[in-house]
Order: sequence, then structure tokens, then C-alpha cells
Amino acid sequence: MSRIRRSRGEAEDYWPGFVDALATLLLVVVFLLALFIAAQFTLGRVLSSKDAALEDARSRLLALADMLALEKTKTNTANDQIARLQVTLQAAKNAATAQAAIISGLQTQIESGTTALAQVSEKLAAEQQLSKTAQTEITALTAQLAALNAQLASLRTALEAAEAKDATQKTQIVNLGKRLNAALARQVSELARYKSEFLAKMLTVMADREGVRIEGDRFVFESDVLFASASAELNEAGEQQLAVIANAIIEIAEQIPSKIEWVIRVDGHTDVVPIRSKYASNWELSTARALSVVRFFEAAGVPPTHLAAAGFGQYHPLDRGRSAEALAKNRRIELKMDSR
Repeated sequence: MSRIRRSRGEAEDYWPGFVDALATLLLVVVFLLALFIAAQFTLGRVLSSKDAALEDARSRLLALADMLALEKTKTNTANDQIARLQVTLQAAKNAATAQAAIISGLQTQIESGTTALAQVSEKLAAEQQLSKTAQTEITALTAQLAALNAQLASLRTALEAAEAKDATQKTQIVNLGKRLNAALARQVSELARYKSEFLAKMLTVMADREGVRIEGDRFVFESDVLFASASAELNEAGEQQLAVIANAIIEIAEQIPSKIEWVIRVDGHTDVVPIRSKYASNWELSTARALSVVRFFEAAGVPPTHLAAAGFGQYHPLDRGRSAEALAKNRRIELKMDSR
């Protein structure tokens, strides 16, 4: 029983605290509600003033729109007036131009009339003077005509003699041309025979040699056999092959008559790959290589009057591919006997 009473007493002690807490919470809620009402009142007044300002701005905007429309109307009216004035001004300019042209035409007519009047006056004066001197002039003209007829007869005689001489010279020129063509044909025929002998000799001495092939009437050496990459200096193997060719050329040269003009042409060719050496381009490299071969032949005893060098760079390829084989095929030195 004592425990029950003590429990009830403790429960009765909590209740006043609870009431105080609830009263405090109620005061806080009332305070917050008052703040909310005050804020709503203040916000309402602000919104009311904002609405009034917005309505005023709308009224001003409508007034400005009306003024802008009025100004646009005035501007369009002014533009129409300007366009009409421009048309009127252009018409006035056209009329002024037409009047200026009419005035210019009238001035030209006046000047033409003045000139014609002056010419008529001069003719009249000349005719009056002619009536006095006509007989004297006719006599002088008759004498001049007789002298001209004599000169004409002399010129005709000289022309006939010149035509006869020209016909003789033409006959001589035709005969000389025929003899010259015959001589050239004989030289070409003889050169073709020696060229065939040269090709046969070259085929004999260059048979089964690596890096050498025949392309028509030309002997083609791969540049890699004669030179190092990007170099124009002959290597030892290349000099050995060229020495054999030089001996063959010397033997053929001793058999060819001196009246036949011939030459061994050495043509240098490269591939399309740009070089990075002392030569500015593949063209210069190909020329330098051809010159190296020519100088070697000259040193070996081939007469320099029968040697010629030319460089073609990468512009005359045998194979237009870009493979290693195609590039190697295009790097070459060609030898050909040709007329000079």
C-alpha cells in the first residue's frame, strides 16, 4: 500500500510541469501566429504597391507604343514623300540630260555647218586659182608621166632578169637540198649500222651481269649497282662495270668514220623520294650521277666530243608504283648511242 501511494504521489508531481510546458508551447504558437499575421499584412501592402507600380508601367508602355506607332506612321509618310521627290528629281535629271544632249547636237551641227562653209570657201578659192594654173600643171604632169613610163620599162627589165636569176637559184637550192638529204640519209644509215654493232658488242660484254638490263636501244644500269644512296660518287663495283663498257666504246669509236657525228648519251634518273644530302633536289642528283659516269669514260679514254650527260630527276619513271621494287627500278643510269 505504501508503494502504491508513493507512486501516485510521484505522478501528481509531474503534472504541474507538464502544464507549464504546454502553456509555454501555446505562447510560442501564439507568438509565431502573430508574426505570420504581421508578415502577411506587410507583404500585402508591398504587393499592393507593386501592382500599382506595374499598372503605371503598363500605362506608360501603352502610351509609348502609341507614340511609336505614330512615329512609324510619320516615318512611312516621310519615306513616301522622299521616294516621290527622288522620282521627281530623277525625272528632272533625265530631262536635263536630254536637253544637254540636244544642245550638244545643235552645237555639233553648228560646228559642222561652219566647217562645211569654210571648206566650200576654200574649194571656191582653189577652183578660181586652178583656172589660172591648170594649164601649167597639166604640162608638168605630162612630162612626169613620160619619165615614170621610162622608169617602169627599166624596172620591168630588171625584174625579168631577177626572176630568171631567182629561178636558177631555186633550182640550185633544190639540188643542194636533195644532195644534203641523201648525205644525211647515208650518215643515218651508217650510224644505225654502227649502233647495231655497239648494241651487239654491249650485249656480249654485259651478258649475265647483275643490275644491267636492255630497254629498247638503251642499256640500263641500276643506280644501286653504281652509287651509294643519295651519292654521285662511283663505287668500286660500278667502276669495274663501266671500265668494260668504256673499252667497248673505244673499240667501236675506232671503227666509226670521222664524218659521222655520234655521241654516247648518259641519262641519270632517280625515284620520287626526296633526298637529304648536299644536293638540293633529285634533279641535281641525277645530273651529278650522269656527269660522274661521263667523267669516268673520259678518264678511261673515250673522246669527250662523243660524250653527253643529262639529268631527268624523278620525272621519267619506268614504274609509277611506290613499292621498293618500283623505286629501285626507277633509280637508274641509261646509256644510248645517238646522233649529235
